This record gives sequence, C-alpha cells and structure tokens, in this order.
Amino acid sequence: MNDATALDFEMKPPSITAKDIFEDQIRATETGKPVAFTLKAQMLAQGRTDTVLAATEDLSVRLKVYASGGENELHAHPDEDHVFIILQGSARFYGPDDETQDIRANQGFMMPKGMLYRFHATSTDECLVMLRIGTPNFQKQSKDDRLGADGKPLVGDSKENRTVPVVFREDVFFGG
Repeated sequence: MNDATALDFEMKPPSITAKDIFEDQIRATETGKPVAFTLKAQMLAQGRTDTVLAATEDLSVRLKVYASGGENELHAHPDEDHVFIILQGSARFYGPDDETQDIRANQGFMMPKGMLYRFHATSTDECLVMLRIGTPNFQKQSKDDRLGADGKPLVGDSKENRTVPVVFREDVFFGG
C-alpha cells in the first residue's frame, strides 16, 4: 500500500444523471480495497456535475461542481447525514424557513439527516467546487432517499430540482 504508483489517481468522469450517481456509487462499493482519488473536475459554463470519488456501503465521497449561479430546490435526505466542504467558490445555504448561511473556500457545512435545505453557488467569477461526504451510502437508505419540502420524492436531476443542461468549459479544470 506504500506504492502510490499502484493506486489510480486518474480523473474520474462525472455522473450527469441521478441514475448515474446511484450506479457509480454502487459500483464504487464493489472494490473492497483502499481507493485513491484525485480532486480534479472539468469546470462548467452551465449546470452541475457530481463525480463519485469513492464509496463503501457506509460512506460516499463525491466531488460536486456548480456553474456560477447554479442551484437546487429545498429537499432533505431522510436517511443520510452529509457534509459539504467548499474547495473553490462560495455558496449560500438555505433552511426550511429561508434562514441562510454563507460559506466559502476552506469552510464546510454539515447537514443532519432529515433536515430540509437548498443552496446556490454565489461565486460570480468561478464555479462552486465542493466535496460531499455522506453516510450511509445508497444501499442502506430507503428507496426515496431525497424528498422535497412537500415530503414527496424529488429526483436530483429533475426540472423540479432546478436542473439545467450541463455545458462544460473546454480545457478548464479544477485541481489535480
């Protein structure tokens, strides 16, 4: 395990759809070995991406990129505690009563399971890039792992969740 050359530090492709994220996280749990990863992602002119970096049945690590102004809708994960760590840019997080918390690079925000929240990228000159670490992974969560403010399922890549088509910025990357 001391031989870093034996580990895979290649940039992983982003998961564009909710189905892709689910399948990539399940696939990531199948290694049964230590996993090395790099924090590298292609920047965006529009939309958002989610890259599964590593996962076990109890934990998932994803790299999220939001174009400036990108956002999502008020929702909760009833079975998953998760934390966001901002690597680049800034975001405003909103609670169920529109209370806000602004966070920027080198700051984080922990979200207990069941807590309603939403956020949007507030950086104007750069993408929002953040780590999302959650527990447990999808295998140990209920089928409806993401609920809207009305308590009904809210698919992550749906129009209702403010999803717009992804437009990559050519040859512009974060990290590694």
